[in-house]
Amino acid sequence: MYGHFFPIFPAFWGLFWVAVVGLVIWAKRTGRWGPRRTATASPTASAEQILAERYARGEMSDDEYMERMSVLRS
Repeated sequence: MYGHFFPIFPAFWGLFWVAVVGLVIWAKRTGRWGPRRTATASPTASAEQILAERYARGEMSDDEYMERMSVLRS
């Protein structure tokens, strides 16, 4: 009875997944999905974050970290 609809269902499922993947790619490229980047942050905010990450990984000593942070903030 419904045998003539069988070839249509896989085609619709394929189109559905193509649309889902396409929406994900579009959202990532336009910045609508993923980490938000604010334009209002101070120019030194990213440098301070990099220093903090390096300090957390143990790539620099306490004194070196404090010295570099004071240079950035002055």
